[in-house]
Amino acid sequence: MAVTLPPLAPPTVPPPRPAPEEDAYASWYRAVLGWTVVGGPPAQLATGIRFDVLELPSDAGAALLRRPVATGPVALMGRRMRFLVAAGSAEELDGLLDWLEWGGVALDLAALGAGGRITAPVPPGHCVRDGSPRGAAVWLRPPEQGCEALLPALSGPGQGAGPGRVGAGPDLVRLVSAAATECHRARLRRRTPPRSAVAGPSRAGRVSP
Repeated sequence: MAVTLPPLAPPTVPPPRPAPEEDAYASWYRAVLGWTVVGGPPAQLATGIRFDVLELPSDAGAALLRRPVATGPVALMGRRMRFLVAAGSAEELDGLLDWLEWGGVALDLAALGAGGRITAPVPPGHCVRDGSPRGAAVWLRPPEQGCEALLPALSGPGQGAGPGRVGAGPDLVRLVSAAATECHRARLRRRTPPRSAVAGPSRAGRVSP
């Protein structure tokens, strides 16, 4: 009499373990800053809990960093720069842009708030390992413990431009205004050909008849 054996269960493949440095990165954010780390690898930082993010092109962000505008921590990932702002600020961006008369202008300026996430940059003091992907996230202005209390936020009445709540850190309105200006300038620069291309060959390169 033939005996029917049950089908063999497929072997269970354990999920890939993150690299040791990824564990160290996530542990640093959790233990030192108390931030929420989700997903990975690479580790992701949840937005909308301890901070929101103002994101813009890196060329506009570099120009913004040269301006006398106070900011919080700033990270770079590829061609995008991320400015940390107070939690809840993402919901205010569209209204602020309208109030600043930038509404309807294509700026490539975005905000990440509740439900969003960003790739965790390499923590301060940690070396970027060899073989890291090009454009890995890095801190340009790294965060410190308790920095959330000093992130750009809307000022209260009599404390700065625009309506809003009391904030102990830099003024969000000034940061958004400067960011919008630099995004617009960067967009115009990308659309304008170099002056040499418009002028054509220089006189020194021409041959006299």
